[in-house]
Formats: sequence, structure tokens, C-alpha cells
Amino acid sequence: MRVESRGGAGLAAVAMSGGVDSSVAACLLALAGRPVVGFSLQLVDGLAGAAERYGRCCSPDDFRQARAVADRIGFPHYVLDLEAEFEHHVLRPFAGDYAAGRTPSPCVRCNSFIKFGALLDRALAVGAERVATGHYAILEHDARRGSTLLRRAADAAKDQSYYLFDLSEEQRRRAEFPLGSLTKDEVRDLARELALSNADKPESMDLCFVGAGESYREFLVRRGLAPQAAAGEIVDRSGTRLGRHDGVLGFTVGQRRGLGLAAREPLYVIGVDAARRQVVVGGAADLECERCVVERVRWIPFEAPGGTLRASVRLRSSHPGAAATIEPQVDGRAALKFDAPQRAVAPGQAAVFYDGDLVLGGGWIARE
Repeated sequence: MRVESRGGAGLAAVAMSGGVDSSVAACLLALAGRPVVGFSLQLVDGLAGAAERYGRCCSPDDFRQARAVADRIGFPHYVLDLEAEFEHHVLRPFAGDYAAGRTPSPCVRCNSFIKFGALLDRALAVGAERVATGHYAILEHDARRGSTLLRRAADAAKDQSYYLFDLSEEQRRRAEFPLGSLTKDEVRDLARELALSNADKPESMDLCFVGAGESYREFLVRRGLAPQAAAGEIVDRSGTRLGRHDGVLGFTVGQRRGLGLAAREPLYVIGVDAARRQVVVGGAADLECERCVVERVRWIPFEAPGGTLRASVRLRSSHPGAAATIEPQVDGRAALKFDAPQRAVAPGQAAVFYDGDLVLGGGWIARE
């Protein structure tokens, strides 16, 4: 299958989930005269004999809604089967991180390896020049450096730049985010003006591949991706045994619920030692952290900073950012020292660095 460009700016392949954001992104490009082709991604076959086991993506209804938008505006739409790639690059690392006592960031990997990895490869093969998505973020060409910068979206409440920090320069150059300068309300208003059937479709805030009423642990077990559960001990910081658990897969730093412990003060998970099969708990003060190390750092405006720099660091997608000093290390690592202690710094999560609305880069919080 090859889709021919109709001239003008190059053909854009749009990742269409069936939701309002990606639908409006596709419509904006098409109505501006851009040649567009829509692709919905089959990532997880959640049916397995029960329709309610579909996750919050990849259902037949999602694909029908995406196709309806394409038909209404007048551009082709196809469904791509990327299940094998999604399992290899997202689901298995997701399960592996939890089994190793880390807290994964599957959305970051999905963007890097699926939307701007596998999909981009296929889009280029059919003649597209770029992949567009419904992400709320802004890309900016830096003529002086000849690179593509990443900035926060205009709608701070919807900004998704955190999930995009690990895109390579080539991936950013090939990416397009038509919604970056819009608010969510404006996007819904546009969808209503265009009479799109999904204009008021609810947002999905949870893991898109996990079915309704199902936990991520249940999903991994059902998919055969969870390792054999090994029971272990719940201990305090001194190593005193407080209880038992049925596998570290169900625990993450900062967690309070599901510990099954009676205590006078609230207890939280402050560490997971998969090798010893121990879940370490402590009080709220034990969650605070003044320093951490991040690994596999990707810098965006430059290959690497010339020395120590100051930045606001987001430690998870909902984190507002914390002022910190960043000291680049060898082997793609960086040491972070926060101006004020930060709560629940979880190994495996992404730490993303900002200078105002400019994304400087980011990396993955190490076990240290």
C-alpha cells in the first residue's frame, strides 16, 4: 500500500486512536489542505472472548470512530497491526520493571518505540514525511543549532511534553503536534463545529491497554507476562518484619493502600527490593528525597550541557516540577539535588528537565 502525496506540504500520517484529540489533529491538517492518511494502531487484542476486556484503546468501536472521522473529512484510514512491536517494546519492559521493583513509564516508551518508531517507519514506507498525533506539546525549529526543540503546550493542564522527552532529534523532526497551541475546550469546540461523533467522548486517564475494572497486575497475569509470583516480607527501614506479601509486582514507591498492615501512623512503600523479595515501608517523612541519579539521559537543545545547570524537574506526569541542580555524569547519567526534599521519587519513572516551557531533556530515575 502506498499513499501518494497530492502536493504542497508533505503527506502526514496521523495516529488516530478514535478519541477527540487525534481526530481534531487530523481534521486540522486536512482542512488546511495537507494530504493526510489516518492510521489506527492495533496494539492489544483484549477481546479474548469477552468484549469488556478491551483496554481503553484498540477496540472495534475506537477504530469505527476514527474511520468515521476520516470518511467525513475525506482522507484514507487504515488499521495497522503493531501488537508484536507493542508487546516487545512496551508490555514486556513494563512487566520487567515491576518485577524488578521499579515503577515503569509505558507511555514514554510507546511514544518512542511505537508512535514515532514502528508507525513512523511504516509511514515513511508509504510516502509520508511526518507523523502527527493529538499530543498537547509544541515543536520549534532552532535555526541556529539546526535542531528541533520541544516545549510545553499552551494548555498547562493538558501538556504532554513529559511523555515526549525521549524522542530522538530525527523523531522530533518528523513529528507534528497540531494541538500544541490549543486548549482542550477549544479542541472540543472544533470537534462540535465539525460535527464529529466523538466530540464529547470521555478522556482515558489510565493505562490504555488495561481493560475496565482490571488492574495492571491482573492484565499482566492474563497476558502471561507476569513472572511467577514469589511471596516475601514487608519490613520497616530497620529490617523488622511487619507482614507478608504475595509478590513485589503489586507495589510501587509512594503506595499506601493494599499493604494489609495495622499501624498507628500511615505507612507507605518507600522501597522495593526484588532480589530479596522485600517491600520496605515507612512513614510520610521517609518518602522525602533530596537527591537522586538519573540514567540514560537524553538532552534536547544540546548534545550535553557544558557543566552544572539549574532546571525545574518533573518526577512524574502529574508532578508540578521542583527546582534542582543537575550535574551531568559519565555514561549518560546525571546527579540531581533538589532545593527542597521531594516525595516518592520512584526508580523507573522519568525525570524531565525544564527551563520555563523549554524541555532540556530527561532520563530515568535509578535505583540509587
